[in-house]
Amino acid sequence: MILYLHGFRSSPASFKARAMQEYMQRCGREAEFFCPALSPSPAAAIAQAEQILKGVDPSTVTIVGSSLGGYYATWLAERYACKAILVNPAVKPPRELESYVGVTTYYHSNEVFEFKSEYVDELRALAIQEISRPQRYLLLAATGDEVLDWREMVAFYQNAQQVIIEGSDHGLAEFATMFAQVLAFCDGVVPHD
Repeated sequence: MILYLHGFRSSPASFKARAMQEYMQRCGREAEFFCPALSPSPAAAIAQAEQILKGVDPSTVTIVGSSLGGYYATWLAERYACKAILVNPAVKPPRELESYVGVTTYYHSNEVFEFKSEYVDELRALAIQEISRPQRYLLLAATGDEVLDWREMVAFYQNAQQVIIEGSDHGLAEFATMFAQVLAFCDGVVPHD
């Protein structure tokens, strides 16, 4: 099972989520792909993910998290002992999202939502000091990310498998070319040199 968690102000309509869903369909594995529209409340977003994970063998799960979804994926991977793939993940979202408290819109629609000040505290409650088993993680980070610092990602996920993309941006358009590698990691296939 792949649980895809989108980022802040994003949705299942994002380029990465749609491209991965289409790839899973082409592989005949669409039943293994889940991508919920996450609540703006971090506590509620985690509850949504946990509802999908309920009763599923953690050894069969990989959580793919983009940006803020990467922060959630890390917390869930630590709690459920499953794999996680982090795509330009947020490492310190309480710091990064404090300035977004208030009313805003989603990127893929004009739908309005409120990011409340208590959501920053909910983010703090999900902080992981360090990952416990780096082999369960795959980091995909772009040096050209204009939103988050890729060096923080590399430092936080040290000893995990890392793919550093020179240039690119926060959206990481190259993600769509990496699905075979992503699925190999999900399926536990060890790449040959």
